Amino acid sequence: MSTAQPPVLKPIVDEPVPPLSIRWGDAELTRLTAMVKQRSLFYWKGPQTEALLNEFRHHYALKYVFPCSSGTAALHIAVAALRLKPGEEVIVSPITDMGSVIGILYQQGVPVFTDLDPRTYNMDPDAIRKVITPKTRAIMAVHLAGNSCDMTAIGALAKEHNLVVIEDCAQSWGAKYQGTPVGLMGDFGCYSFNDFKHVSCGDGGMVGTNRDDFGLGLSKWGDKCYDRVAGTRDPEELAPNYRMSEPLAAIGAAQLTKLESIVARRNHAGARLTAKLADIPGVLPPVTHPGNTHTYWFYLMRLDLNALKVTRAEFVDSLKSQGVSASAGYIPMAVYRYKVFQNHNFFGGTWPARDFGATTMDYTKVCCPVAEAILEDCVVMPLNEAMSDGYIDKVALAIRHVAKNCAK
Repeated sequence: MSTAQPPVLKPIVDEPVPPLSIRWGDAELTRLTAMVKQRSLFYWKGPQTEALLNEFRHHYALKYVFPCSSGTAALHIAVAALRLKPGEEVIVSPITDMGSVIGILYQQGVPVFTDLDPRTYNMDPDAIRKVITPKTRAIMAVHLAGNSCDMTAIGALAKEHNLVVIEDCAQSWGAKYQGTPVGLMGDFGCYSFNDFKHVSCGDGGMVGTNRDDFGLGLSKWGDKCYDRVAGTRDPEELAPNYRMSEPLAAIGAAQLTKLESIVARRNHAGARLTAKLADIPGVLPPVTHPGNTHTYWFYLMRLDLNALKVTRAEFVDSLKSQGVSASAGYIPMAVYRYKVFQNHNFFGGTWPARDFGATTMDYTKVCCPVAEAILEDCVVMPLNEAMSDGYIDKVALAIRHVAKNCAK
């Protein structure tokens, strides 16, 4: 009797996810070395902060900018600058980080969730129109995963209804809409230097605007409402302390010198993968509209489960068996389904804006069906600037192989 064993089939992707080289090097060390010789590490007029602002403006032509502690802080500062009245509304995506909505709630505003485009995963302008009310003050355009929202349509809606547009660019460093960098088309651009973003200083953020009415007092909303220009401590309103320090600014300034190279390589890798997945039954790669630049903070695609004989979990398991790094889903559920929203538990078990009659919003009744469908059938894969064409081609071949075997 033969005892020969069947050959072990080698996975198509026969190498691990290419790791990023060490992200910090001589450029960061040079700035940090200069920083430790300074007499002060305070941000205001600090040499590292000034360098960060100059480097940032090299990429984003914003007249007024404020460096802060996180992308969440940047968004909170933008919302605070609106001086919302309790119960006033800000429209936002239901597929986003909690950082997009924290500032709205802290300012006693009401996040209003709108549905998404099924293939770009960004806010659908037609859905936005349906949720605009007399209480709406702003639209927060979340550029998910490096793919820009339809800023022409969103801008037109904002102009029609006299709304402010806040661009959440936390995941979209280097992304462009019709050739214009994201963050420059709305009234505010907000960015994140979180450790996992395209460029990072561990944690940090930037908020900017070209509007004089918002920009002249922008720093106050992240600096306890102190007037650093006049040097006075007589705050007129309540504002948090979200200041960035000089060490973080030093690293951020150096990181931004690498931005163009990083996003170019990510765009190349992501566009190559999308092109190779375009004709695979059951696989729905993300759509980037002509003229836009996607910078792929991660790669999100959907499955047409009606065309497959397996579940999403089974499809992902098959991908993993072929060496593909993949996860079934992105965030676990739409943000409005988180416990904090379902229980309206925003401040010690209460929600003052609703308890005192400023809003009738009930998040237990909110439903964005397209967003929920995306979360039910999406697959997320890591993508970074270290991935070669050969690696991307192997991933595409593995997805094609799995889809063929799983097709009905």
